[in-house]
Amino acid sequence: MRIPKWPVHTEREIQLLKEVLDSPMWGGFHEMVKRFESSFAAFQHCKFGLAAMNGTVTLETALAACGIGPGDEVIVPAISFISTATAVSRAGAEPVFVDIEPYSFNIDPERAAAAVTARTRAIIPVHFGGPMADMDRLTTLSSIRFPLIEDAAHAHGSEWKGRRAGGFGIAGSFSFQNGKVITSGEGGMLTTDDADFAERARSFINQGRSSTGASFFHHYTLGTNYRMTAFQAAVLIAQLERLPEQICLRERNERLLKQELAGVEGIRFQEVPPEASVHSHYLLPGRIDAKKFGMTRDEFHRALTAAGIPCTPFYPHPLYGNPLYQEGGCRVEPCPNAEACVQDAFWFPHKVLMGDEETTREIAAVIRGLCRS
Repeated sequence: MRIPKWPVHTEREIQLLKEVLDSPMWGGFHEMVKRFESSFAAFQHCKFGLAAMNGTVTLETALAACGIGPGDEVIVPAISFISTATAVSRAGAEPVFVDIEPYSFNIDPERAAAAVTARTRAIIPVHFGGPMADMDRLTTLSSIRFPLIEDAAHAHGSEWKGRRAGGFGIAGSFSFQNGKVITSGEGGMLTTDDADFAERARSFINQGRSSTGASFFHHYTLGTNYRMTAFQAAVLIAQLERLPEQICLRERNERLLKQELAGVEGIRFQEVPPEASVHSHYLLPGRIDAKKFGMTRDEFHRALTAAGIPCTPFYPHPLYGNPLYQEGGCRVEPCPNAEACVQDAFWFPHKVLMGDEETTREIAAVIRGLCRS
């Protein structure tokens, strides 16, 4: 299989990295970081961008800037990467795990509403795989009582009704980890339209300094050093420039793959609501009905891997199944959909959708050949 490699770079990354190397400042105070912050914020239709070391610490920063701490509860989906939950725990608050919708893989707004208590101080929806969660219902839920923080680690360029991820709640948290659709190996970004929040979050990232402070050695709040380096920003500027074209490529190949598999029973890909018509295509998740398809999800995964097609057999358990949370420190709502998905769901990484048309048809042919129904 001619699956493209990832990450990829061109001479553009080298050119921008050389600008940093030739400068006297390599750290987070380089103009390259400010340039990336403003470019990424504008791309996501937000007023402010705050770059940081990675997408885990941006979630932690958002919670800190919201004043969330011990005694508070934060609603999170049961299916996500661990950072969505541990950011809450590291703030001293308690994650409340709620179920996902069975085929969007995004948090179920109805179950989230049912989990609200007097201790609820925030909700963190995850835009799983790229398509955004139901922002109409979720923003309505949060707008009066508590802030909404978007975990947009999968959602670079994703839209809900023409409005991009990262600006619906108080903040959006993005990741530039090695597998993301734009990457500098590691890296993160907070986006927001709230000037006061931006000031608090930037102070936290920059060791408690103030944008109007008297000097470099005046620290006004308890912060830390989460600054992004100029090297990361240089790479990400180049990566961002190519992102729109790459999203279009993945969209075309995803559409073709689904067309080629339209007659295959027992495989059901992620449902994308019409309101989320544009998204990153970071992952292509789906579920296998073993009776209809003729093999289990695990057999499907092994067969694709043997054929050279990257495939991940979903998460091994919901977030609350991690040993960390088996010992407590959380609240778990009934999550039958999450429990079912860990048994029969899978995903393709975005590089599977970045080949040519012939490669996409070959992938579809392999999957058709596996179906025993």
